Amino acid sequence: MIDSPYLPYAFALLLALPFLIFVRQFVFSYIKLKNQEIKLLTVKGNSAQRVHAYERLTLFLERMKPANLVQKFDPNLAPHEFIFLLQKTINEEFDYNASQQLYLTTNSWKSVVTCKTNTLHLIHKTYENLGEQATLEDFKTVFLMNYMNEADYISQTIEDLRRENLIVN
Repeated sequence: MIDSPYLPYAFALLLALPFLIFVRQFVFSYIKLKNQEIKLLTVKGNSAQRVHAYERLTLFLERMKPANLVQKFDPNLAPHEFIFLLQKTINEEFDYNASQQLYLTTNSWKSVVTCKTNTLHLIHKTYENLGEQATLEDFKTVFLMNYMNEADYISQTIEDLRRENLIVN
């Protein structure tokens, strides 16, 4: 028989090797499961943030509809004051919601920006066509009529956001 001082160590190593392999497999499996859990939580978190973004932008678009805009502010304002306040309100709310573009598709965000731009353009075009002698009630009436004569781009964008939200989530 081979009589070596290392024989007990070799025997201990031989006994410990399966245990070490088992521990290694356990650690790798545990790490893999934790990574999957983190990915799942991240997807859930993004999904909730995405839904919140769609909600906020839908609310922004609803508030930007001319029927809702004409009800804002004091009815005794001059048309140019009313327009200034409308433009300021729309731009502030748009700026507040600008970060939500991270959770939308590029086309949806472009549609929201187009709605804002078209609404502001319609406000200014209506005021320019009426002139400075028009009353606030005249402005509101013509503004609503001008919007109704165009395609309802705000409602269409809201519907597109609704469909996209169903698809993405």
